Amino acid sequence: MMDFNLAQETCQMAIRDVGGLEVLINLLDTEEIRCQIGSLKILRKISQNSQIRRAIADLGGLQTMVKILDSPVVELKALAAETIANVARFRRARRTVRQYGGIKRLVELLDCAPDATTLSEEQEKEVEAARCGALALWSCSKSTRNKEAIRQAGGVPLLARLLKSPHENLLIPVVGTLQECASEASYRVAIHSEGMVKDLVTNLNRDNEELQMHCASAIFKCAEEKQTRDLVRQYQGLKPLVSLLSKAGNKQLLAATTGAIWKCSISIENVAKFQEYQTLDILVGLLTDQPEEVLVNVVGALGECAQGAANRVTIRKSGGIQPLVNLLTGTNQALLVNVTRAVGACARDLDTMAIIDKLDGVRLLWSLLKNPGVEVQASAAWAICPCIQNTKYAGEMVRSFVGGMELIVNLLKSTNKEVLASACAAITKIAIDKENLAVITDYGVVPMLANLTNTTDDRLRRHLAEAIAGCCMWVSNIESFGEVRAVAPLVRYLKSQDRAVHRATAEALFQLSKSPNNCITMHESGVVKVRSARDVPPRC
Repeated sequence: MMDFNLAQETCQMAIRDVGGLEVLINLLDTEEIRCQIGSLKILRKISQNSQIRRAIADLGGLQTMVKILDSPVVELKALAAETIANVARFRRARRTVRQYGGIKRLVELLDCAPDATTLSEEQEKEVEAARCGALALWSCSKSTRNKEAIRQAGGVPLLARLLKSPHENLLIPVVGTLQECASEASYRVAIHSEGMVKDLVTNLNRDNEELQMHCASAIFKCAEEKQTRDLVRQYQGLKPLVSLLSKAGNKQLLAATTGAIWKCSISIENVAKFQEYQTLDILVGLLTDQPEEVLVNVVGALGECAQGAANRVTIRKSGGIQPLVNLLTGTNQALLVNVTRAVGACARDLDTMAIIDKLDGVRLLWSLLKNPGVEVQASAAWAICPCIQNTKYAGEMVRSFVGGMELIVNLLKSTNKEVLASACAAITKIAIDKENLAVITDYGVVPMLANLTNTTDDRLRRHLAEAIAGCCMWVSNIESFGEVRAVAPLVRYLKSQDRAVHRATAEALFQLSKSPNNCITMHESGVVKVRSARDVPPRC
């Protein structure tokens, strides 16, 4: 049978159709090692076919293969593990491996000494068994429960040891398993504590694109933690990541690399290094003709870097504003969140804001307030704030968007705190213009803001208090806030530990105190007791 091309689908299906799978799986139950090895060599190849995989699982083949992992014959265990790696590509199979004790047995295969570059025949067999075990764990680790089972079985320190191996064919499944597991916080902590970040950076420098891709992907996931971002920089990992951007033809590698750069750029110290390596120019060049997965990461990185004034200028001079604005018309939710953040950050630069306005970018941001995704709504509302602030004729611009102010006010009906905070921040900017303040007052902004005052979220409290203070510029609103009972809850904000909340609240109370009735409410709420230690006392 091995003389046939078992990688060909017609051969694979022919074996299944004539009942060959049943025979091959039955041979696994024999005590004849040669029969077991021969059977597994065939099953290993034909299990690349998805229909064959399911048939093997239906016939109980996985349970038998898990038992074989206890065999004293290393070659037999390796073949069983590699076949499990192929079969366990769908959920039910992964669950079966765990339920029959396969995870612990696969982890045990990782216990070898792979450090030497020259291996004896016996060591080669052990390293091959470890490679196959890692392959199987990689397939199984797509299940959350299996990730935890691998950790509980002691897989993390063994994977950490294998990560130092000089053998690339072993490193690929090891890093693949780690990057799959790194979606869990417990693994990210373990990768940091076991010192694996240094090895990931070391393996980034190997001339193997598949290995580089998995290392970059692992860094992408682990760099959610500040400690990891700092370690990547300390171990000189940022420059190799930037150099990998030149391999734009390999889209999987490019996606992993840009993702790692995005997450690493959350730290200001890393952004300084990226400036040194002229990374922004390269990222701007990747804003067109790329898969969405790459674009999400590229725009995410630009959004983080654009928090710095010098980088905003660099993005503008590199021609990045036009492609960023063009991406505002997309439908990918993750991309829209990142691109609105990037455009909003760039809008803090006056010259860049003029370009965004000319390209109709502000209107596109405003239209995204209607997007069904709450993250997109919030990100768009935050981006609108600097656009209003840095436009010379902001009042007229806001009024030019038909229904725009009503959209902002309606966001106050959201149940998402980030949407509410961003809407309040936008309302604060809109309220600077008296005509616009009159319009949003007619849309019922006062009672809507009042309905939110019982929140305990400090981020929302701050922007809500600022919005209330801004809306008090319309004199009749001062009394209205008192009538809808917005004053007493604001007093409680002064007990917050956040001084930004204190400042915003003091300003709101100052404006509200222009009404005698509001002063009475404040006094009854105990404002005098807490005001002395705060930034700006109300003038009750």
